[in-house]
Amino acid sequence: MIDPKKIEQIARQVHESMPKGLRDFGDDVEKKIRQVLQSQLTRLDLVSREEFDVQTQVLLRTREKLALLEQRLSELESRQSQATAAPAIPPVDEQP
Repeated sequence: MIDPKKIEQIARQVHESMPKGLRDFGDDVEKKIRQVLQSQLTRLDLVSREEFDVQTQVLLRTREKLALLEQRLSELESRQSQATAAPAIPPVDEQP
């Protein structure tokens, strides 16, 4: 979620950058700017930096696990192919 203090700061900056005639309308303009910013930013479906960092860490751990599983699978496939490629030793006939 967007930090409300940041929205207020942006609204204040926009309000201060407006021409003097519009700024004279006072707090109503700043409140309206804040409302518009809040509604538009909410529609953008943004995530917080904290949530982004958490998801980045989850992705890194998932990639590490995937790499280990791929390596393990490769080793198992290699063992299997060696086992099937090795010639079978024929049984010894026991004749008296």
